Amino acid sequence: MKFWFGRKAGRDGARPFLWRGWAAAPSTGDWPRSYEAQVREGYLSNPIAQRAVRLVAESVAWAPVYEIEEGAGPPPPRSAPSPSPSRGGSLVTASLLETVASQLLLHGNAFVQLLLDASGEPAELFALRPERVKIEADSGGWPVAYLYKAGEAKSRLAARDGLGRPSVAHIKSMHPLDDHYGLGCLGAAAGGVAVHNAAARWNKALLDNAARPSGALLLDPGKDGRTLSAQQFEQLRSEVETQFAGGDNAGRPMLLEGGLRWEALSLSPADMDFAGLKAAAAREIALAFGVPPMLLGLPGDSTYANYREANRALWRLTVLPLAEKILSGIGAALRAWWPGARLAVDSDQISALSEDRERLWTQVSAADFLTRQEKREMLGFDRNDSTGAGQ
Repeated sequence: MKFWFGRKAGRDGARPFLWRGWAAAPSTGDWPRSYEAQVREGYLSNPIAQRAVRLVAESVAWAPVYEIEEGAGPPPPRSAPSPSPSRGGSLVTASLLETVASQLLLHGNAFVQLLLDASGEPAELFALRPERVKIEADSGGWPVAYLYKAGEAKSRLAARDGLGRPSVAHIKSMHPLDDHYGLGCLGAAAGGVAVHNAAARWNKALLDNAARPSGALLLDPGKDGRTLSAQQFEQLRSEVETQFAGGDNAGRPMLLEGGLRWEALSLSPADMDFAGLKAAAAREIALAFGVPPMLLGLPGDSTYANYREANRALWRLTVLPLAEKILSGIGAALRAWWPGARLAVDSDQISALSEDRERLWTQVSAADFLTRQEKREMLGFDRNDSTGAGQ
């Protein structure tokens, strides 16, 4: 009997749990609070966030996946596609991986429903919209069902069927304040998204006003101290907005009369630094999603020596860990039907990591203290060469 932190480990014991509410997520200033609003501002309206999510999700989708049977001998050579001992590998499509990876990055949760065929085996994996899913827990805090609501339609999916097999595979990112739901990257990127979108709107407004700051119309009061009446003021403002505002009217000469004179305003140092502020916000967005800024075309990044090194860091630090998390969650659910089946990414087939593989081959080949069988095993091959080559 095991005890963790002074408490018995087991599903029968009650444990405290936290309840989440996406609509009441903490925010700062006027940043969007709800998940839908964050998606609209961050993913649908911001090019940096959208490109960062798509770069990671599409890389996960096209990563080569192989399936092995645990306990059935050594895995097949990783330099060639391995046969699938079950149908689990064929269910994991590129479209499913891309959808699940995007949901984990944005929402922090992915709910994959296992649809069974007439024989009772999984026939299709379907990714549910995470913001529509609500976890139903028992008195001890353990999930017993998933409530899915789409419009007015509601459905209840039991966590496990009568045979103890899962109906939904819940994959989530770690949330330090919630037992049931994961934490996405949108909240951390909300500040950078707000600044970047505000800078884009500022630049658009600047272009609409002839790509330069507006000036001021000054009235010479003269000796009698005259001023414009309310009607004259409204008429003057209307004429300026109609004839001189906008990029199409850039450079048009202004004819002034009645003691009016035009005085142009110059950009302040803070205005001149606005482009740098926008670039800094873009870098924060890229950092939140784990993408090297160099891969998004952001200037001023000297962390990596070249583009190839940044691409390798993206795969090692972001894509591969996320892909392993997804495949582990799906594989754990499929093992209820095919025990021992495990899904993994074949990193040997990834072109961005070819230099790492070449370095490993060179080091292993130069190790004179290793036998041929040990070298083959370190490189992922069978210890014995069935072809007899190299004897």
